[in-house]
Amino acid sequence: MSLLPKEASSTIPSTREIISDVLVIGGGPAGCWAALEAASTKARVVLVDKGYCGSSGATASAGTQIWYVPPDPTEREAAMASREAMGGYLSERTWMVPVLEKTFESVNRLADWGYPFPSDDKGEQQRISVQGPEYMRLLRRRVKNAGVTILDHHPATQLLTDGGAVVGASGLRRQEGGQWTVRAGAVVLAAGGCAFMSKALGCDVLTGDGYLMGVEAGAELSGMEFSSAYAISPAFASITKTALYRFGQFYRKDHSLIDGAGSARGRSIIARTLLSEPVYARLDLAETDEVKAILRRAQPNFFVPFDRRGIDPFTDFFEVKLRLEGTVRGTGGLRLTGLDCATAAPGLYAAGDNATREPICGGFTGGGSHNAAWAIATGAFAGAAAAAFAHGRANVPCTRATLPAHRISTKAVTPDPQAIIKAVQDEVFPLDINYFRTHTGLSAALERLDQLWQEIADGTAADESQVLQLRQAQAMTATARFMYRAALARTETRGMHRRDDFPNQDPDQRYRLVVSGIDTITVRTEPVESSDYKEAAA
Repeated sequence: MSLLPKEASSTIPSTREIISDVLVIGGGPAGCWAALEAASTKARVVLVDKGYCGSSGATASAGTQIWYVPPDPTEREAAMASREAMGGYLSERTWMVPVLEKTFESVNRLADWGYPFPSDDKGEQQRISVQGPEYMRLLRRRVKNAGVTILDHHPATQLLTDGGAVVGASGLRRQEGGQWTVRAGAVVLAAGGCAFMSKALGCDVLTGDGYLMGVEAGAELSGMEFSSAYAISPAFASITKTALYRFGQFYRKDHSLIDGAGSARGRSIIARTLLSEPVYARLDLAETDEVKAILRRAQPNFFVPFDRRGIDPFTDFFEVKLRLEGTVRGTGGLRLTGLDCATAAPGLYAAGDNATREPICGGFTGGGSHNAAWAIATGAFAGAAAAAFAHGRANVPCTRATLPAHRISTKAVTPDPQAIIKAVQDEVFPLDINYFRTHTGLSAALERLDQLWQEIADGTAADESQVLQLRQAQAMTATARFMYRAALARTETRGMHRRDDFPNQDPDQRYRLVVSGIDTITVRTEPVESSDYKEAAA
């Protein structure tokens, strides 16, 4: 039976209301896996997406590796140990083990569903990566066939609460006009991270909406200081495929080599150079035609903007920049209270980039691999737990559901969303504020962001066409404030968080920073449980 209400054919109501057991916000990998898992319990599931589920977001336009490791004890041990030091020893094996298990199981399901994994010379499928377009088309089809109601172009703008518990959400109908409300027994936030509209590939829909909605409802954040992820990109395009720069070298304008610069180790040298002069690259370490052909097959969309401009990246110099990817390739997000991916707000669960990746990555991650596995596993965990929570309620709350009180506008303020976005970008894009962090730089930026928040927090849009833009601008402002408040509190360099005024890792600061509040943001420490900590020896 359809969950959509009956509508008169001659009119379109201003608000569409739906009752469901589970509402999933976000249609990327995490949201799709959450919807599938919830639907498998016979729960009524609605999935809303800001764009079109299956083609919007960071994964849909990219190829991505997956942290897919066979259940061999030696291989699993090596996989877990490989990133512990890099992440500042903030990850936990109690999370890594179930994430590896769920990812292995789920990727094998993809193969059973017909995903075209490539085979090696022995005919064995290599299930360590997926192409985003094929992956997301398959997931959308499976979600739809599972009976989930998919509402495309339905961005969520507010969570609904009842007695401190989350009982649904409301948002906009971008194509039909008007609003929607879904009242649900539980909600899964899988709306992605925040890249601050930096034009990173597929990331302009990722504006931190889920962080703001979650904190408004009483959830906490963790790892927000690990948010200074920048990707190497051609200056003329949004392609952020950093992996291919392993075959490149970096040069000054006069084509002299920049010593020590590199895409992995040596990115700080690129960043430092960019503070005073442009940087150029050339993929000249791909020396044979065979290697060049392999790279083109592996990442075909990387080469599209070059080919359009008649540039051969293997032989021609081209200017590069570092493009902010923020929490999309950082590790911060909503704090999870356990393996069920619950947040501190009853009835609210988080998955994928909306949830902190610290449990498996600590303070550092890159593109794909762990990120893709986290989306798969936390999506499945959150979907199952949300369905169980909803089934445990006597009924789906239908009355007294309200917006969080502190977000109901009391001022007739109509800020300009584009001006807000530009002001936030001016604080988070500069390398000398966000990449090379200092107390002076962070404090000054945070003071300006706090002032901006006071001016816009209760603002109302000038008209319906600006409602979403304003909400996104508010979410980006809030996210930047969460980031910098945590960054000031961590007076050391750990993971991707670099403090120029505290360049060393401090063993006494091996803890997580938990952020809460909106108008007044507080930070507390939380211990990391691990029996394998060897930082002192390292």
